Amino acid sequence: MTDLSSSPSPSVHPNVRILGTVYADLLRLEEFAAPDIVLHPADRSIGGALRCQGKDAVLAHERDLIRATGGTLVMETEHIVANDHFGAVLGTLRACRPRTFAMPFCGLWRFADGLIVEHWENPHAPDALRQLLAPASSGGKPGGHLGP
Repeated sequence: MTDLSSSPSPSVHPNVRILGTVYADLLRLEEFAAPDIVLHPADRSIGGALRCQGKDAVLAHERDLIRATGGTLVMETEHIVANDHFGAVLGTLRACRPRTFAMPFCGLWRFADGLIVEHWENPHAPDALRQLLAPASSGGKPGGHLGP
């Protein structure tokens, strides 16, 4: 396993580099995702979609998240660890629209044949995140794939 945050050596695992690239620009997920990728959204425990399946659905979910923050979303990574099969990313999700907030997260990833095949979004407080991203006019329910 390789941890990007503590290893400046060129022996960084390719999946660590992939995850670093994805967290720097969520839409680059398209380059590394398997066609049948499965994403388990952050709000699954509060009545949201249990999963998004397929590259188009997953990318739509990511676009909705970016849109919900007015394009201000930043995924600051602190630790990225990965091997041939799994990856984990710890960091802070930050945005300043519709409200300014910062929330710790842990992203879990599964790889097969060099591609991302599954991802679990795990914000520290999923319900609070949903509320923070909710447009004022929606009664607390965000648009797109982010709400129930």
